[in-house]
Amino acid sequence: MIGSYVAVGDSFTEGVGDPGPDGAFVGWADRFAVLLADRRPEGDFGYTNLAVRGKLLDQIVADQVPQAIALKPELISFCAGGNDIIRPGTDPDEVAERFERAVVRLTDVAGTVMVTTGFDTRGVPVLKHLRGKIATYNGHVRAIADRYGCPVLDLWSLKTVQDRRAWDGDRLHLSPEGHTRVALRAGQVLGLQVPADPDQPWPPLPHRGALEIRRDDVHWAREYLVPWIGRRLRGESSGDHVTAKGTLSPNDIKMRISKVA
Repeated sequence: MIGSYVAVGDSFTEGVGDPGPDGAFVGWADRFAVLLADRRPEGDFGYTNLAVRGKLLDQIVADQVPQAIALKPELISFCAGGNDIIRPGTDPDEVAERFERAVVRLTDVAGTVMVTTGFDTRGVPVLKHLRGKIATYNGHVRAIADRYGCPVLDLWSLKTVQDRRAWDGDRLHLSPEGHTRVALRAGQVLGLQVPADPDQPWPPLPHRGALEIRRDDVHWAREYLVPWIGRRLRGESSGDHVTAKGTLSPNDIKMRISKVA
């Protein structure tokens, strides 16, 4: 019966890939907040989403962590470090040390801090070579969770999100269905009875020929990979000039979800 929840993180927690009817993103954290709010009396639940796409761990710690601490919620979800890990030359051991310092600060004020592992990237063309590095970071996250009693939203083990239908066209962010499955898994992590099984198998897909796959890869490279590389070379972030969603009403989230369902 959690009464207040604050989501801290980057594009994953902001909900990129899961647009509402107005174009603003919903995402797993907003959907998870609805699951929590449904277990409280009407109007007796507070939710704030501080996540902003493209942010590195130190930016999240500087900008979002103090806001989360000031709110003193019963639950904080903390997903950070992924954008650091995919950068060339970063050390997952060192990133994990900074992650742990932030966890210590959050656990001092929140009843529960839920941490999140990275996805298994073996099926993501631009990231599959980083699979070992991500796995190393995940090992640290789990060890940190053990030390401070944090529940773990383990995305690596959520095999159903390895289906391409769980991902947006950019192949870097989840689709609405992918975000929904993560929200359901988050509910399971906290022991909630959830309305559907996040591990439910997908319906079979029709066979795709080599030419169709190649055409999709070329389209993806032109529409997403080249602009992403361009931003990196220019030192730009997708989160530049983006403002966090802030405090949200679970009832408003429900209405936005229903309009695109």
